[in-house]
Amino acid sequence: MIKRPTIIGVLLVFLVACKPGTPSEYIQPDKMEDILVDYHMARAIGEEAMSNNGTEYYIQEVYIDAVLKKHGVTRAEFDSSLVYYYTRADRFEEIYKRVASRLEEQALVMGVSESEIGKYASLDATGDTANVWSDRPNLMMMPVPPYNRRSFQVLVDSTFQKGDSFLFQFMSDYLYQDGMRLCIGYVAFHYTDTVVARYTRIQTSGLNQLRIPGRDEDLTAINGYFFVGEGSERSSTTRMLFMNNIQFIRFHKEKKKEDEINQKDSLSSDSLARRLVTDTLSRGDSIRGGETLTPFERGRAEHRMVDRISEN
Repeated sequence: MIKRPTIIGVLLVFLVACKPGTPSEYIQPDKMEDILVDYHMARAIGEEAMSNNGTEYYIQEVYIDAVLKKHGVTRAEFDSSLVYYYTRADRFEEIYKRVASRLEEQALVMGVSESEIGKYASLDATGDTANVWSDRPNLMMMPVPPYNRRSFQVLVDSTFQKGDSFLFQFMSDYLYQDGMRLCIGYVAFHYTDTVVARYTRIQTSGLNQLRIPGRDEDLTAINGYFFVGEGSERSSTTRMLFMNNIQFIRFHKEKKKEDEINQKDSLSSDSLARRLVTDTLSRGDSIRGGETLTPFERGRAEHRMVDRISEN
C-alpha cells in the first residue's frame, strides 16, 4: 500500500514538471530581463541626446539597435517576444519587477539628474521633507484589464501637519508599437471639510511632476490612481508603460523664526515707547518737569533727544 504522503509528493513533482515554459522561438525570461535593462537605459540615453542636441528620433533607434546586436537578437525576434509576453502579462510583470530593481541600482536611472528625482532618493518617511510613498516604486501598465488601472493610498499619520505641501513625481517610459499614448495620474487630498483633486496627463516618456500647495486644514486621507486608456481602438501589438522611481514628497510649512516675530513686535508703537523710557532710566538720566521726549528711530541717534519747554 502506497503511503498518502508519497502520493502527494508524486503529484507535486508532476505539476511542477507540467508547468508551461516559454517556447523556444521566443526570448527566454532571463535573457529578456537582461535585454530590457539595457533597452531602457538605451532609450534614456537616446532621449537625453535628442533633448540636448535637437537631433531626430533615429538617434534613439541607433542606441536600441546596438543593444539588440549586443545580445544577438534581431528586431523581429524582440518584437515577437514582446507580443508573446504582452499576452501573458502576469509572467511579464514578474520579469519587470527584476528589471526595475536592477535599473534602480544604476547611478542615473533613466537619465535623471541629481537635481531632479535623485536628490530625494535617500529620504525616509520622517523629517520636514520626507518621501511618504510606501507602495511599490515601480509599475508596469498595459491598456488591458486589470493592468490598465493601479490604485494607491498614502498613509496619513501624526507626522502630517497643517500647511503641508506635496510633490508627486515619477519617471515614465512608453513602449508602444502603435496607438495613442495616454495615462492619467490622479490624486485626491481629503481634508476635514474639503477634497482637493489634482491630475496629470502622461503622454511622453520622461520626468512627470505634480505639485500640490498646502492648505491650513487637517489632512485626513490621500488616495489616487494611474489609468492607461486604450485609445481609439484595440490592438494586439505591444503597448506598455513603465513607471519608475515613484515618489510622494511631503514638505512641512516653514515656520517663522522666533527672532523675526520678536523683531516685528519691537516695531510696534507701544513697544517703542516702552523701550525709550527704559533706555533713558537705565542711563541714570532724569526727566525734568516740563520736558517731553521726542520719539526717535532707535539706532540712528547717539543720545536721547529732549524738547525743552521754557517755564515762565
